Amino acid sequence: MSARESYADLSKDQLATIIPELLLSGQLIDRSGMAHLIGAFGREVMAQIAIEEWMAASPVYTHRMRSALGIDGDGVADMFKCLQLDIGAPPQFMDFRYQITDEYHGSFVLAHCGALMDVEPMGDDYVTAMCHDIEDPTFDATAIATNRRARIRPVHRPPRTPADRSPHCEWTVTIEPDRDELPLPADAEWMFGMGVAAMELTPIDAESTDGVVDYRGPLVADLQFRQWSRSALIRIAQEVALQHQLLALGFERALSRRAVDAAQRDDIFRKQFTGIAGMTSERLRAALGSSGDADGLAAVLNLNPVFGPVQYTGVVADVVDDRVRVRIPQNSAAMRDGGWVTLLTAEHLEPLQAAATAVERHWSIGAAEVHDGALEVVIAQGDSQAESGEVAIVRFSSGATFEFADRGIPLSITPVNG
Repeated sequence: MSARESYADLSKDQLATIIPELLLSGQLIDRSGMAHLIGAFGREVMAQIAIEEWMAASPVYTHRMRSALGIDGDGVADMFKCLQLDIGAPPQFMDFRYQITDEYHGSFVLAHCGALMDVEPMGDDYVTAMCHDIEDPTFDATAIATNRRARIRPVHRPPRTPADRSPHCEWTVTIEPDRDELPLPADAEWMFGMGVAAMELTPIDAESTDGVVDYRGPLVADLQFRQWSRSALIRIAQEVALQHQLLALGFERALSRRAVDAAQRDDIFRKQFTGIAGMTSERLRAALGSSGDADGLAAVLNLNPVFGPVQYTGVVADVVDDRVRVRIPQNSAAMRDGGWVTLLTAEHLEPLQAAATAVERHWSIGAAEVHDGALEVVIAQGDSQAESGEVAIVRFSSGATFEFADRGIPLSITPVNG
């Protein structure tokens, strides 16, 4: 693995391996942030911030993925295609099983819900907050990116009765022509005006012959990413990294409404950033079999979605002698939007330290100074670093040790009613 790898430098097999990891990383962002919200504000405010962050982000990133992959229909199959590429529904960890009745009617169950497995030990109040209070508005916010007349409604959902009920939940999806259109959430309107929403990423080569280049065909039960072209996988990886940034911006906006001051906002936002940065580095290193040396560290940092995609953040890690130098441009689109990278200053490099420690415990932040319009940070071998408390919080999730399975060639899902 070279020292300056971006998604565009990976092989097709490597991309197919890490895309599920990137989707799972996005799901774990909330495991990193919500504990700090509960500590500061309590369960009810935590739930409201979660609602606002997802309603701000999901219509934007769903719109982007539709455009990137040619998902141009307005039916339930088109909506389900987008869910399969959504950080809110990483494959297998959130095991959505879909059924299509006809073009505008369908349903899905969660045969396994990793989020429920994380929250259920906390008690029914927390389960209800996630599966009722948060899901109802955020599912609809995701659906309207496909069709403003779509509604997602529960058949059953947790708290589970009986306690071992499976599938964990079931939902219907309906689109009716005489139904009022749902409005775009106000925070999503704001998000569409940010630089992140219009960010140009690597276009898919429609002439590629090494695999699927779009998702215009039938809905399949499980995406097998090795069937896609390398060009399409590069774009998907970049879009999923951008989903991370959109969710972080939604989180920060909702948090700002409750924080007593900028210091409290930044402290919680930075803790969220630190926890997910460390956990994602750990899983990426394991998935790709990266080394713990300078080449391995630089490669993992360049692939960690919390620092990318590079078109948006400009963040790049290079190997210099036996050290790693990370450049964080001070005038990137990400800086202008006010996202995670604004928290990386010479005085506060906790997220970068957590990401480095997860690759090898002896990597330590050294010199940090602004040079030629970028904050340059040197990471060198030193004393063994302890895992941060923020990363330990994310480790509470079963997603920290989740293993993806090869489910073979995916089957197409056809409408029950012809």
